[in-house]
Amino acid sequence: MNERALDIARAVQRDGGRALIVGGWVRDRLLGHESKDIDIEVFGIQPERLRAILESIGRVETVGESFQVYKCGDIDVSLPRRESKSGRGHRAFVVTGDPSMSFEDAARRRDFTINAISFDPLTGEYIDPFEGRDDLERRLLRIVDAGTFADDSLRVLRGIQFAARFNLTLDDQTREICRSIPLDDLPAERIWGEVEKLLFAPKPSTGLALALELGVVERLWPELFALVGCVQEPEWHPEGDVWVHTLQVVDQARTRIDDLPRPQQLAVMLGAVCHDFGKPATTAFLDGRIRSIDHEAQGVAPASAFLDRLNVHSFDGYDVRAQVLGVTEQHLKPGMWFKAPTPVGDGAFRRLAQKVDLELLARVAKSDCLGREPGTFNCQAMDWFLERARALGVQHAPPQPILLGRHLIALGVKPGPRMGEILKAVYEQQLDGSVTTVDEGLAAARALLGT
Repeated sequence: MNERALDIARAVQRDGGRALIVGGWVRDRLLGHESKDIDIEVFGIQPERLRAILESIGRVETVGESFQVYKCGDIDVSLPRRESKSGRGHRAFVVTGDPSMSFEDAARRRDFTINAISFDPLTGEYIDPFEGRDDLERRLLRIVDAGTFADDSLRVLRGIQFAARFNLTLDDQTREICRSIPLDDLPAERIWGEVEKLLFAPKPSTGLALALELGVVERLWPELFALVGCVQEPEWHPEGDVWVHTLQVVDQARTRIDDLPRPQQLAVMLGAVCHDFGKPATTAFLDGRIRSIDHEAQGVAPASAFLDRLNVHSFDGYDVRAQVLGVTEQHLKPGMWFKAPTPVGDGAFRRLAQKVDLELLARVAKSDCLGREPGTFNCQAMDWFLERARALGVQHAPPQPILLGRHLIALGVKPGPRMGEILKAVYEQQLDGSVTTVDEGLAAARALLGT
């Protein structure tokens, strides 16, 4: 148990109140999962007194003065509060703190019963007015209040990612209400927050399939919805349409990202989602076969539109968007190069590394290959591809230029367009492997200069 949470609970108790841990931490504890985020609701203490109690424990920052939410270290502390809808959109709520609320009324504003359980850190008691613990046992996702659930449309997406993360099934009422809620008031950043959690579920396909069933895919992501019913080459994808294949690829990708930094994990997962976005526009019956010619290149535009809807760009300085588009455009390269009748040279690998991280590309390509069940496919091409890239040292980026501007200045070349042309030409030779040292680069530059 978090010591600061215990200190807060004890201090509140001494003042005649009661502090309960609420929300996701309690749910995760019951599921046997670790959770670092602790939210506390304090009953029976007035706002001004609550702040004084918290300040006696440590530094306090105000998160929401109007409805009394304070951050004490890494813990959010608030009064129980009432919420009433005042208009459209996720900010259109009137929120009022009320320390005299009952535990049941305070829990009623929660979205699902599994999130409406409170825990007393001093006594170990669970307060569960809506039988959320029973729903966890049954792996059931059920709304708390049918009358207010639709006030925040984001709850539909929260339900989808909860179902995927915790292997839950929606009850009939929850399913029907989620289908009926408009989603056009959600900003991209709120949607992305839930999609990101979904992508890191043990089996993201569970949530994506539920999103399709609830009409979310059709309403929010037309590029993804276009995959539904788009036929596949039977010999390569005997399992059905592009949608089914994409779900299998996403699940495969999820198994091969845990050793990557978070931004690269996102690039792989989004690359898996987007990799076949070009299929609907290019699939045709040609020469007696179903073909999707040049679907990789044609997939870049819909992938870009999809990423725009999610407002995906850079994370921690890493250009996730560029990598996803690169993966989408190049995802067939590992297999094509492995089967090429003429061996692919080192220069091709170095040039491709200018367009996409080759290790991420290999991971998505292998997920694509393995995401063709039922069936047996030889996916050694992707391992070969990654081994070649690593051997050349270009698995994450192209080689740095050997010849620099200062070297040309020493040869008497003045800064300007001509210098840029020479540097580019010498770098092309470096990519081909004919320039490997500064001396060889200088020799190449002199040849270009005619000296």
